[in-house]
Amino acid sequence: MEPAVLGGKLASSLVAPLVKKLFVTGGPGAGLVDRPVRLDRLVSFRGERRSLGEREVRGLAGKLIGAALDSPGEPPFPRDETEAVADALAARLLALGDLDMDDVQAVRLGHGELAARLRRQAAGSGDGLSTDARYFLDSATEWACLHVLEFFTRRSTFVARTLVEQTRGQAELIAKVDELISRVPRPDARDTAFERRYRSYVAEQHNRITIYGIDLRDSPDRWPLEVAYLSLEATAEEERTAALPGEYTDPERTVRLAAEDALRTRDRVLLRGDAGSGKTTLVQWLAVTAARDGDRVPYVLPLRTLTRAGALPSPAAFLTAVGCPLTPPEGWAERVLNAGRGLVLVDGLDEIPAADRNRTRDWLLGLVRAFPGNRWLLTSRPTAVRPDWLAAEGFRELALTPMRQDDVATFVRRWHAAAEAPEFEVRLLDSLRTKRDLARLATNPLMCGLICALHRERRGYLPTGRKELYDAALTMLLARRDRERGMDAVELGEEAQLELLQRLAYALVLSGRTEMSVETAAGIVERALPSVASAAGQGDAATVLRALVLRSGLLRRPDEGSLDFVHRTFQDYLGARYAVEEGHLDVIAGRAGDSQWEDVVRMAVAHARPGERAMLLRRLLAEDTPRLTLLALACLEHATALDPAVRAEVEARAGALIPPGSTEEAKALAEAGPLVLELLPGPEGLTDAQAHGVAVAASLLAVHEPTGALAVLRRYREHPSLDVRRQLVGTWDRFEARAYATEVLDHLDRTALFLTCRTKAQREALPVMGPWTHLTFLGAHRTTEIIDCVAEPGAVEELQLVNNSEVTELGALSAFTSLRLLLIDCEPVRDLGPLTSLPLTALLINRAAGLTGLSDLSSVTHLTVARRLPGTRLTASLPAAAPLQYLYLGDDAIAGTGLRGLSHWETLQALYLSPATPLTAEDWAEIRRLPQLALLYLHGSLFPDSIEAMPTLPGVDGLGLIALDGGQDISVLAPRLPDVRTVTLQAAPGASLDGARLTALFPDADVTLE
Repeated sequence: MEPAVLGGKLASSLVAPLVKKLFVTGGPGAGLVDRPVRLDRLVSFRGERRSLGEREVRGLAGKLIGAALDSPGEPPFPRDETEAVADALAARLLALGDLDMDDVQAVRLGHGELAARLRRQAAGSGDGLSTDARYFLDSATEWACLHVLEFFTRRSTFVARTLVEQTRGQAELIAKVDELISRVPRPDARDTAFERRYRSYVAEQHNRITIYGIDLRDSPDRWPLEVAYLSLEATAEEERTAALPGEYTDPERTVRLAAEDALRTRDRVLLRGDAGSGKTTLVQWLAVTAARDGDRVPYVLPLRTLTRAGALPSPAAFLTAVGCPLTPPEGWAERVLNAGRGLVLVDGLDEIPAADRNRTRDWLLGLVRAFPGNRWLLTSRPTAVRPDWLAAEGFRELALTPMRQDDVATFVRRWHAAAEAPEFEVRLLDSLRTKRDLARLATNPLMCGLICALHRERRGYLPTGRKELYDAALTMLLARRDRERGMDAVELGEEAQLELLQRLAYALVLSGRTEMSVETAAGIVERALPSVASAAGQGDAATVLRALVLRSGLLRRPDEGSLDFVHRTFQDYLGARYAVEEGHLDVIAGRAGDSQWEDVVRMAVAHARPGERAMLLRRLLAEDTPRLTLLALACLEHATALDPAVRAEVEARAGALIPPGSTEEAKALAEAGPLVLELLPGPEGLTDAQAHGVAVAASLLAVHEPTGALAVLRRYREHPSLDVRRQLVGTWDRFEARAYATEVLDHLDRTALFLTCRTKAQREALPVMGPWTHLTFLGAHRTTEIIDCVAEPGAVEELQLVNNSEVTELGALSAFTSLRLLLIDCEPVRDLGPLTSLPLTALLINRAAGLTGLSDLSSVTHLTVARRLPGTRLTASLPAAAPLQYLYLGDDAIAGTGLRGLSHWETLQALYLSPATPLTAEDWAEIRRLPQLALLYLHGSLFPDSIEAMPTLPGVDGLGLIALDGGQDISVLAPRLPDVRTVTLQAAPGASLDGARLTALFPDADVTLE
């Protein structure tokens, strides 16, 4: 910027009068006519003729700054720095009086050097200012010095005589600058206009994601970034501060952050990630975000593009080098970087030849050092450069992590939304959840996008084309992706890479490992090179192995000394491919019993010829175990051509296992392992018993494969069977609470279902569902926590508080205004009085410290008490005014009262007795006086003592005997219950009952054994 340009049209007509006030305006005085005058005698704020003080000088500086800010166009610096800039300019002007020179010497220096002297004299005057403010301050200082020198040439006759030429030159220069100001627009105005166009271009240019290397007719290969972008996670080893002698040094720990936040805490980042992990997509997202937010000017610099031109570009050539059609104002890029406003995104260090990487490093560091204050991001695959490659220059290293299950689901939903193909979304999500090898493959955006595209291309039937998925993925990763992105041809062809990779994979499969040493891998490659001619010409084994790791996208180096496949499924696929080619089918069949070989067996069937497939499947069936029979069934999807007899035998043998018809069969099926999940059918075409069996099997397998089990159970969420729905509710604990709540529970028919909450996570998931009328809280939940997690307390009709030591009082339950049933299993509770405000009809008290207020609950019709009642009669402790219809008295409830007073409740229809206290004749007399008693439940502990006093009870038509051990003599009951028509017999745990003998005791009744 010229010194005349102060960010606005500030011409000499304004500056000259302000500068003139800094100097003495009278005549030269004695002794000043015939020789040069020293500056400290000329300034008006020093000496005997002082007319200005420091305050006035600051005021003049403020006017100068204010005039610049008020001129048309953008402010040259943030307005909140106005006062600081004015103070700094005043400090420099005051330094005029401290210069050890005269006016002639000042003129000879020129305005630029004079300004430099003032800056040095007022050292520190620009500290703390922004880059834009410092730049303006320096320009203002030079402009003021230009007018200072003009003042000198005009005020002294001696100086005028000796400096006439300088006077003319100064006047001419000022006139030209004034003319320039009036005619030429400000450089920052041109910059602003261009940046507006450039940001719009960047936002549009990079707002697309592309999948390379896929042959698809209908699926889009590009879709909007804002629709499909997924926030990934990056990790870094947290830096440790050095410990003092004797202090404990904290161990390194991994810190995690959203990848797009990588540059918020550090200005320099080296981001590593495997092939397809989302590095380039992240670069695009950062560029688009910066372009739209306007806080930084983004430069996207793909190294594979830059290196084609040979020399790496300077800032002025950034846009040209990447093919941007816009032409910036001259010097624009440097002005942006000088101001620290740049976001420089250098993508794909691994995509340039190894020989060019050090040159690239020098280029990048040259830019970083020349333009501090900007933000810099460099991306690379993990093994392209050593870990400390840029550490000395302050670059923080981050690594992109694999996508989590939630990330994969989000990606699939967004992909289908962008592709306008919602009809395929649910089916693909179910496949990803139930098919483990497919789920292991979908761990990065590239593979997820490939799976989505192939699934849509095949109209939602991806499982029938699993091998095609792997083939397409390998072709894309090994050759087409680099070629279609315009990179130089890879050193190894696709077939050569496959040959070497499958040998490495088979070695890992045979060893039962997923990782080998680099030395072992190099040995395998070395032995293979003589038979792989195209690879042998590329160098020794170590060189070829490095090329495989760097460019194949299938191998990685988790540390310096080891090597593994990025996905276990690729290892199994390639290992099986090699085993089939080498005729090692006996080895595969012999290892089929090992669950680690399941995917190898399946992929071997996919690669094998029809005769080989038949042999493998017969070997599996010959073992005659559920797991291998089901493994044979799973292999059929890969057997395109197969002997029909073999296929029929596999289906028949597996059909005896799936679907399970009972809980016992479901448990046996689940023992076959997670493989079962992808074979479970329905619910269409299944009986209620089979549907329940499938739900039981999936629930049991949730321990090992919760995602796959969830996909199965999700299909049954609208099933009408109560047993199926109870199974779905009862298995909530085995899943992530919120996901299961939204995917399964919220879709269930709530009729006759209790939803049980055991954990804080389950409580927090309750509000995301619609209201439940029947709720159970199991364990220690405070009353406030229970109330807070129920979005609609008025909808709750039945509530159970089980094994709860936190609930001490019941007053807060008044929020449940529709509550009809309440179960209390809370030892600290003493007072039941607050329950009178509720419309309770059923109260079940298992544990409570006290029963105060129980007698006041006049609306109760069903009452259960398992705690000792106070007083000597039931009418003193139970609600005498309540129209009781069902009464359960257990444990020591009647230890003090017996059944005295029971006949008061003439409305009783059902009586359940499980007391620890024997019944007397008086107690039975109370029972006999109940006119409406129809159902009688007796505990096995009442035999024989309490039964001996039992009278004849006409009118009782239902009998239940609980906890029978098989030794009780119940034959005495039939003659004493002449009207009984239904009998339920329940065995005690571990006991067995003689059903035929017991049924014969009640010839006129329907007898049920449980």
